[in-house]
Amino acid sequence: MKVAGLGFRRDVNVASLREALVAAGGPDGIAAVATVSGKAEAAALKLLARELNVPIKAVPAKALAGIITPTQSEFIKAKLGAGSVAEAAALVAAGRHARLISTRMVSHDRTATAAIAEGDGE
Repeated sequence: MKVAGLGFRRDVNVASLREALVAAGGPDGIAAVATVSGKAEAAALKLLARELNVPIKAVPAKALAGIITPTQSEFIKAKLGAGSVAEAAALVAAGRHARLISTRMVSHDRTATAAIAEGDGE
């Protein structure tokens, strides 16, 4: 099961989310998109999920804490305890034994990040 993890600012638009996802490897084979639960209701994320015809997996912030990620944002690390929302959300949502197949990629306007993980879905 492949999951795209997405991190983004409040003012993100669907084009920026899409751009980050394409930079991370694209939507082919993606079974779900995931982000921290506080942002799972964002309009741009809902539009992207609808466009891809996949569900949104809301990952509780507590579940992201302590997830070791290859890329690091000091701001996110201080706020959530993980180096990257996109990478950590993808790993958690992809299930046990998940591994990143694409590290965090950033949209040109820097409002969105995306990473892709593959796991057993459980």
